[in-house]
Amino acid sequence: MRAVVLVGGFGTRLRPLTLSVPKPMLPVGHVPIIERLIENLAAGGVTDVTLALGFKPEPFIAAFPDGTCAGVTLTYAVEPEPLDTAGAIRFAAEFAGIDDTFVVANGDVLTDLDIAGLVAFHRMHGAEATIHVIGVPDPSAFGVVALDDDGRVARFVEKPAPGTQPSNLINAGTYVLEPSVLARIPMGERVSIERVTFPAIVAEHGLFAHATDDYWIDTGKPDLYLEANLDLVDGRRPGQTCQAIASGAEVDASATVVASIVAAGAVVGPGARVERSVVLTGANVGPGSTVTDSVVMGRLAEGSTVVRCVIGADAVVGAGERLADQRRPDPDTP
Repeated sequence: MRAVVLVGGFGTRLRPLTLSVPKPMLPVGHVPIIERLIENLAAGGVTDVTLALGFKPEPFIAAFPDGTCAGVTLTYAVEPEPLDTAGAIRFAAEFAGIDDTFVVANGDVLTDLDIAGLVAFHRMHGAEATIHVIGVPDPSAFGVVALDDDGRVARFVEKPAPGTQPSNLINAGTYVLEPSVLARIPMGERVSIERVTFPAIVAEHGLFAHATDDYWIDTGKPDLYLEANLDLVDGRRPGQTCQAIASGAEVDASATVVASIVAAGAVVGPGARVERSVVLTGANVGPGSTVTDSVVMGRLAEGSTVVRCVIGADAVVGAGERLADQRRPDPDTP
């Protein structure tokens, strides 16, 4: 089985973290998101993955110099220009010569979905396309589906206004597609699979949805990226965990680290306190500083405090400075 993984986005929602690292290369539990995603694809029978690349392709190529990840063969398809989701899928599939049933996955989603089960559902229903769906309390920020009794999608609505959604089942970002889907997508054009291609398949009764209650999280926003990491520390991801403090981290004996992840190459100084946070490679938490509910790549000077903040790689929080609910540098500043 072959797969296309969409990793060409700009990671705008995760800035300033993604100013220095592409979103799928950010670590969750010390392992890049993309590697965790491919591990799950491999467990479901995927043997070859084509990465649909655009923004900053070099870090992906450098990370997997032998062209493999989790035992899966990688192909790199670099878009000449942004093509949106459907355009990227067609470009990558044709670049890799995919001509049979294949899997597609969004590169910022982590899930324990049984990929083989999704493919089996797709084939059993004779679908042209099948999407994985899950139920969420507030589906308005996602693509929402309404299903017939046999699992066929009756309606597909991308990000409906609150209160107008047809169900609480959302598009969870993993698909199984037949090659005929590619013919629906104009070559070299920006086309959204969620807004254009899937509704067209619904109109011809060829789109099905497989609902599960597996672990699933969209890591594309800072609070959710933080949650994905802490889920491994707190034991909320079934069957998976991680070492909270990496062996290559430098944490002073007088520092306190509570329910947090500290990466290799990070420094936590004397008397510092890190709670429910992620301190990434290259970060330096100065003496007596406090980090709470935050993600830190940059430097915190002595006695500083950050709460619910995102501190990018080149950012500095001054001595004694106190920040709450901020991103530094400001992602909206040119």
